[in-house]
Amino acid sequence: MELSKRLYAVAALVTEGASVADVGTDHGYIPIYLIQEKIASRVIAMDINKGPLERARIHIEEQGLSDRIETRLSDGTQALVPGEADTLITAGMGGGLVIHILEDGKDVINQMKTCILQPQSEIDKVRRYLTQEQFLIVDEDMVEEDGKYYPILKVEHGESETYEEYEYYYGKKLLEKKHPVLKDFLLRECAIQEKILQQLNKQADSTSIQVRKAELAEEMLRTKEALERITDVHNAE
Repeated sequence: MELSKRLYAVAALVTEGASVADVGTDHGYIPIYLIQEKIASRVIAMDINKGPLERARIHIEEQGLSDRIETRLSDGTQALVPGEADTLITAGMGGGLVIHILEDGKDVINQMKTCILQPQSEIDKVRRYLTQEQFLIVDEDMVEEDGKYYPILKVEHGESETYEEYEYYYGKKLLEKKHPVLKDFLLRECAIQEKILQQLNKQADSTSIQVRKAELAEEMLRTKEALERITDVHNAE
């Protein structure tokens, strides 16, 4: 099973021997890969929609893995019994939905060891939720694919760390790693923000323009702090 860069990065954070619940499995590609590569011992592939789940079931059957991968129709983790899996994967959905799944499935997730999360949006809100709920982000990765940037979080239960404001947006672990993809992303963000500022400066002043400029100033400061941190570490070496 060949995975996209994004899904490969998600699978790469799974601990060998894990029993996995893949929420929002879609085509079932991650479960198939995890079993074929002998990373996971067992996978429960779940989706809220019958169509994608049926496609996943067909793909699993075609690969001869029906005895190792079970499919379940489920809204989040509702069809999962506590203790059935030690690792949760949620990939390819919005940050708000990721938070909802974690919040709604607390009874099940509290019995798990690890969560692998790949939010498509609102990454800062996801990181804030995790720190508030005493999850510890133990690892992060980031990939660029087709011009889009995807952060992936590996999370365990434990006392959360203290975060600077910009770390909620750009990731404490990614910054500590001096992750090259994050640096590319920050450079792109700086260029986009500068262009937006130039466009705003050309417009007639108004309350809405002032508000947007204030918001943009905060965004630019966060991006600058993150980029300076990566650059300063490089210089120190």
